Amino acid sequence: METTTPMNMMMQEEDGSRLGLMSLLASKNRDYLLPPTTGTQVKISDLEGKVIGIYFSANWYEPCQKFTVVLANAYEQLKNYDPGFEVVFVSSDEDLDSFNNYRASMPWLSIPFSDLDTKQALNRRFDIESMPCLIILQPNDIHEDSTIQDGVDLISRYGIQAYPFTRKKLDELLLQEKNKHENQSLKDLLTNHDKDFLMANSIPDSLPEVVPTASLSGKTLGLYFSAQWCSPAKKFTPKLASIYEKINQNSTPNNETGFEIVFVSSDHDQTTFDSYFNTMPWLALPFGDPNIKRLAKYFDVKDIPSLVILGPDGKTVTKHGRNLVNLYEESAYPFTRGRIELLEREMDEEGSKLPKVEYHFGHSHELMLVSEGNGGGPFICCDCEEQGAGWAYQCMECGYEVHPKCVRAVDHGI
Repeated sequence: METTTPMNMMMQEEDGSRLGLMSLLASKNRDYLLPPTTGTQVKISDLEGKVIGIYFSANWYEPCQKFTVVLANAYEQLKNYDPGFEVVFVSSDEDLDSFNNYRASMPWLSIPFSDLDTKQALNRRFDIESMPCLIILQPNDIHEDSTIQDGVDLISRYGIQAYPFTRKKLDELLLQEKNKHENQSLKDLLTNHDKDFLMANSIPDSLPEVVPTASLSGKTLGLYFSAQWCSPAKKFTPKLASIYEKINQNSTPNNETGFEIVFVSSDHDQTTFDSYFNTMPWLALPFGDPNIKRLAKYFDVKDIPSLVILGPDGKTVTKHGRNLVNLYEESAYPFTRGRIELLEREMDEEGSKLPKVEYHFGHSHELMLVSEGNGGGPFICCDCEEQGAGWAYQCMECGYEVHPKCVRAVDHGI
């Protein structure tokens, strides 16, 4: 009878990890991966002992193209770290030429385009539903409880600080982030060592005025992440401007009840920034301000337009200001949890009085009234194209959904 020793156990674990990695990345007739465009084939066994990112991506999808640049930058910085970091590209490209063209921008390894079985098996194994997706495996451990599924989010938010992508490291980063948010101030967010001011629109064709950041102290503040090229912003910006004016008409200047907005631009150049900012009645960070990228990362802004609300103490009230403005307009101010709970109760009371069925001018089918607890949930209004939640009129045949306030009722058959 064979005796199990610590050395035997270690050898069994190493054999198991080797077999596990081979079972994931190899095929019956292949034990290698494709190198970057220049170089020799790399044996899968050479990846043992490294942190491995399995990268599901495709060149035809713009978010994949953008993240590939971010990941390549992190990869170049991490490739010499101990115990090492390697990425394996799993392609969803449409043809071999597309695969080769996309792979030319990647400094890491790839599953051959022709190995459809392995690619499909990896997609099933990790239940891939969207791209880009980066699955991170720990050295010699491919078990589910040690696998990181959201590598794209980790790299996007933390960069190489997230390495080696363990759950312990993730917990440390989350704690640091929590402490930062709990102790944040307007000064920390909006100023740097050589700038402590914001821009304000003034007389047309003249230089913008400069407003000290300290003048915002004690006000509720909205950080408005937007850009002139953003289609949804074309509707939302004028709406926000109108609501901004209404809130401030009902507020006493220079006290805690004041509401201010700071435009955080994603415009591509100074000219488009100037043109877009001239349509806004609020303040802005200067174009190209280094705080712009830092704020987008700090508040995890993935889509624009986005409105982050800060309270009079400089702390974050909500990152869902855009949705609250669409739902409650100026009544959402000051956007606190207590205020929103009150509005939700009022909305429930009003919703209970709405007709159970409507026919909308913009749709041919019958629309049923639904709520979050009765077949509804967060949605995009098919009429105004803005976010919604709570009560909605929904088509049970095709999924068409509108805010109750957007319904233009018509008689059946018109």
